[in-house]
Amino acid sequence: MMLASSSAPMPEQGWQTTGATGSLQNLKKFNRQDFKNLRALCLSQGVLFEDATFPAHISSIGPSLLPKEQLRQIQWKRPTELQRNPYLIMDGVSRFDIMQGEIGDCWMLAALGSLTLRKQFLENVLPKDQGFQDDYAGIFHFRFWQYGEWVDVVIDDRLPILNGRYLSVHPRTSNEFWPSLLEKAYAKLHGSYQNLNGGYISDALVDLSGGVQVQFSLQNPPPDLEEILKAADKSRCLMGCSTPGQSTRNIELRNGIVQGHAYTVTGAVKIPYKNGWKHIIRIWNPWGHGEWKGPWSDNSPQWDRVEPKYREALLRNKDDGEFWMSCENFQEQFSWLYICNNTPAFLDFGDEQSTAWSLTSYTGLWSPGLPTRRHRYSSAGAASTNPQYFFKVLDHDPNTYNVTISLMQKHPERMQEEKNLKIGFFITTGNSRVLKKIFLRTRDVTSYFILSPGTYAVVPAAAEDQEFEFLLRIFIKNQDYNENSNFLTSPGLPMDVPRQNQDSSYEALFLRYAKQDSTIDALQLQQLLNEVILKDEMTSVGGTFSFDSCRGILALMDLNSNGRLTLQEFGTLWRCLTKYMDIFSKEDRNRSGFLDVAELKNAIQAAGLPMDAQLLRLLMLRYGDAQGRVGFCDFVCCMLRLDTMSHAFQNLAEGGSQILMTAMEWLTLVMYT
Repeated sequence: MMLASSSAPMPEQGWQTTGATGSLQNLKKFNRQDFKNLRALCLSQGVLFEDATFPAHISSIGPSLLPKEQLRQIQWKRPTELQRNPYLIMDGVSRFDIMQGEIGDCWMLAALGSLTLRKQFLENVLPKDQGFQDDYAGIFHFRFWQYGEWVDVVIDDRLPILNGRYLSVHPRTSNEFWPSLLEKAYAKLHGSYQNLNGGYISDALVDLSGGVQVQFSLQNPPPDLEEILKAADKSRCLMGCSTPGQSTRNIELRNGIVQGHAYTVTGAVKIPYKNGWKHIIRIWNPWGHGEWKGPWSDNSPQWDRVEPKYREALLRNKDDGEFWMSCENFQEQFSWLYICNNTPAFLDFGDEQSTAWSLTSYTGLWSPGLPTRRHRYSSAGAASTNPQYFFKVLDHDPNTYNVTISLMQKHPERMQEEKNLKIGFFITTGNSRVLKKIFLRTRDVTSYFILSPGTYAVVPAAAEDQEFEFLLRIFIKNQDYNENSNFLTSPGLPMDVPRQNQDSSYEALFLRYAKQDSTIDALQLQQLLNEVILKDEMTSVGGTFSFDSCRGILALMDLNSNGRLTLQEFGTLWRCLTKYMDIFSKEDRNRSGFLDVAELKNAIQAAGLPMDAQLLRLLMLRYGDAQGRVGFCDFVCCMLRLDTMSHAFQNLAEGGSQILMTAMEWLTLVMYT
């Protein structure tokens, strides 16, 4: 079931807000529950896990999902009570494992069906360290992406049963339980099963991948829709679609299409047909049955005119919810197409060059402050009262998209019923001329553009007089990609999102301090660091960045050995700085503005760098003050050098060089001299 645009379900509270970055290597723990520790405790005590934070109770279902009489009849049973020999996964994960239950969460299941086709995303969501055969303790966990961070959600395996039937999604194979348990984890993340009863497939695609999603209206489709679909399928994107009819949800038409419903797009191909070519699209219904009955359906005569090798490869004549249809019928029967990937690579259709997309992410706060409502969309007013985020376009092809911008609003914690604000952004040029203005009442506003070379600014804003936190991501296509660039060329991990404010766009900072040049020297770097980084009271207590320390920092980052930093080199430094600011803030537990020896040890460990007692003692001698404390500026110099020298040793060792010392001996030498 799809919701009208004014009432999408909202995620609830629970994720930690300090410490780790929320990467897949260092997940945030929802409700501070650690899967491995909880499972080990249950195994040691010989008990099955019962999750007090999402109990086997009506509160986890939601008070309005069912009539009160039915809510009282719900039983909670473990798979071991339902089946003699349950499995988490049998013979791999497939969309055909999924059959929607009583809950109207087709939007989530359609996204999940697409996830099963993309191994690079599936493995992030569905950990392999669990099951019913080994170390079973009634506990499972799944991962979801929330506002720039990966969150690990722990559940017990008690499932809601009503009158002997699954209330939730049920597997096609009776003893395979990954769909039901994953859906329960997603319900917990959102606060209840009721909060899954209607929503946006676009939100679920992002939550399951951490990617950027783009929506295409099929009532007014782009002229190159067929090419976009083929490129999206080829680049292994997640894809879904939805039908119109929000007021007539789940009404099945005579042609087999369900109104107000979400589907998965599972393929798009061009095949020889008659004397030409035909674009056809494969679609799957998360009900697990119910298919299109028109042209190109399972038993349609169109397949008789297709060469046997294509027919055998494409046609699956089963009532499993999956079917083919023409691109023309697709546009007639469906209202929206959704495509999601870590980069908008599907926009590269027809491009034969080796291209890549760079990603820059920011978090921030938009605050109302314009004097009158009639000036709400004034670019000058918005720019003067709220953050601007600058980016530069270097390459331009008038026939291909080269910029994608995604703005996501973060909903307040403990606010399940919070509605989406109408949010959006302006794109302005250097002289504040507004080029684009996009506003929608959705969680995620994303659009793509063809921009000519130049410097631009993105200005997030809202239509209502209400603050909102946001995650802004800017993707820029780069045609001059090389292996040393920090660009994303295929699905992978999104970059960590640093803390940001108005001055935190590193491109904007670079342009400001570089002035007319395209590089910055040590003096400009010193001015930048002291004026921007040391605005934070705690980081400024330990002194300022000296000219000599900035020369040392520059030397570590200066890959060209010319005494200056390029934008790319400064971008690497900026990501290190934001990372070290977060680590310093976390480890400085008494908010003194300094780290003692124990706190420095924890900070080095948090950064994943090597260390032993001797090296720690020398680092404190080299970078500490008379009281045995390290201020932020010295901490940055220490960490940058330690990180660089660690990688230098590793590169030498891997390159086959004969090194007559250990890694610690090397670090002890280079860190104290």
